[in-house]
Amino acid sequence: MPADPVPLGFVFRSRAKEEKAPADKAQVTLSKETRDPQAPKGRPTPKRSEAQSQRRSVAQTPTTRKEAAKRQRDDRRAQMEKQRQALASGDERYLPARDKGQVRRFARDFVDSRFCVAEFFLPMAVVILVLSMVRVGSLQNIALLLWLVVIVMIVIDSILIAIRLRKQFATRFPDLPKKGAVAYALMRTLQMRRLRLPKPQVKRGERP
Repeated sequence: MPADPVPLGFVFRSRAKEEKAPADKAQVTLSKETRDPQAPKGRPTPKRSEAQSQRRSVAQTPTTRKEAAKRQRDDRRAQMEKQRQALASGDERYLPARDKGQVRRFARDFVDSRFCVAEFFLPMAVVILVLSMVRVGSLQNIALLLWLVVIVMIVIDSILIAIRLRKQFATRFPDLPKKGAVAYALMRTLQMRRLRLPKPQVKRGERP
C-alpha cells in the first residue's frame, strides 16, 4: 500500500515557524538591551562648549582655494611680525631656528660684550678703498699695507674668540649640542653692533 501522504499544511507550517523563530528571538533580544537615555542616537550628546567649538572650527574653515591662500598669507605675515619683534627683544619663543637655544644666546652675548676687530671691517674697507683710488704712489702703498694689517688682525682676533668660546662652551654647556655655534659667533663679529640681529642684550664689558 502507498505510504500516507504528508499533509501540505504540516510542511508549510513548519517552514513558517522556522523562519519566524529567529526574527522573534532578535526582536526580543533587542527589546531587552538597555539604552542610554542620554544617547538616543547611539552616541552621547556633546556638551554645549564642545558643540560651540565644533561649530566655530567649521565656520572658520576656508571653503575656497582663494580663502585658504589668503589665510595662509595672513598666518605667514603674523608669524613674520612675531619673529621681527623677537629679533628686537630677544624673545626665544619666536626666534628663527638658527638663533634658538642657550648655546647660541651665550655666543651672541659673548660677542656683543667685547670689541671685535671684524666689526670695524666695513668702515676700514671704505677708507682703504678711498686711499687706493688716489693716484699717489705712497697712498696706494699705505692702502695695500692697511689691507694686510686688517686681514691679519681679523684672523688673529677670530682665532682667539673661537678658542675662548670653545672653553666656555665646554664649561657651561657640557651636555648640549654645540655644532656650528663657534661659526655662528664669528659671523656675528663681521656685523656692526647696531646692525646685529637679534639685537644685543648685553653692554660692552658686561660678562655674559
